Amino acid sequence: MPTTRKSTKAYEGFTEDERAAMKERARELKADTRRSAKADPESEVLAKIAEMSPADRAMAEKLHAIVRANAPALTPKLWYGMPAYARDNKVVCFFQAAEKFKARYATLGFNDAANLDDGAMWPTAFALTTLTAAAEKKIAALVRKAAG
Repeated sequence: MPTTRKSTKAYEGFTEDERAAMKERARELKADTRRSAKADPESEVLAKIAEMSPADRAMAEKLHAIVRANAPALTPKLWYGMPAYARDNKVVCFFQAAEKFKARYATLGFNDAANLDDGAMWPTAFALTTLTAAAEKKIAALVRKAAG
């Protein structure tokens, strides 16, 4: 009978950054239930973008403009402390700053509410180091398709 090997590394739980993101999401959910009809989620997204490091902020501002221009039906909102864009309150796409999780690149991600299906396999997240004109054009096309 084969023996099972036990890992010598103990589970250390969520990182401090992951715990902070979960707490931020809990605050967002509470705010959603208390938000008045006059509240402006786009202002909250822009305020969060303004808090980012200069490199992440520049990218997030460009992405925000691309999404608003190419998918005006998507509603800006915060999602785990990140700028996100939703349809029927379901997040379609989001931006994750590189600094948030100390990564070497930012991420543009798409959730299952995005209309990006293409056969049996398709990408749902893209690493971003800089936004060139060519990258902006590709992102605009992806956002239009995702918003469907």
